[in-house]
Parts: sequence; structure tokens; C-alpha cells
Amino acid sequence: MIEPAKSKQHELHMLNRKQLNLTGVHNVESFDSEEFLLHTELGHLTIKGQNLHIKNLSLEEGLLSIEGMVHSLIYLDPGSHGKNKGMLGKLFK
Repeated sequence: MIEPAKSKQHELHMLNRKQLNLTGVHNVESFDSEEFLLHTELGHLTIKGQNLHIKNLSLEEGLLSIEGMVHSLIYLDPGSHGKNKGMLGKLFK
């Protein structure tokens, strides 16, 4: 029996810019206290802020919880390489 194709689902819930819960997360590409780069169902997502840290992570279920002060959420265009731009790419934004 053929299973029906799953539709892509990605949810993001933020509370007071201090708690962020996401679904549809495939991978955490990189992270530090000021920036997270995630691969989600709908593409790459960059989260910027201060004192960011992982509260809960389950890649099997596609769940991620982050705490800290969130300043921005940016979805990167398909085909862009996020942090792989290199030093010159960062200088000439």
C-alpha cells in the first residue's frame, strides 16, 4: 500500500520574544548564543538574538525549543548557503 505524501508543515510559536518553539526542524546547522541556523521543512531559518540556548531538541520529531532574547527571524532564499557565504560575502551584504 502506498502512503499518501505528507504535506510540509512548519510551525513557529514565540512567547514574549523570550521563548521560541518550532516544529518541522530537520537539522540544527550551527548555533551559538547570538545566532542559530536551522534547516526546516520550508527552508533555512536564521534566528538572531542574545543569550540564545537550546531548551529542548528532538530531531526525530522535528521539535526545537529555544530560550533567550530573540531579535530577528530570517528565512533564507532557496539555494542560498547561509553561513557559507564566506568572509567577502559577509563584508559586501
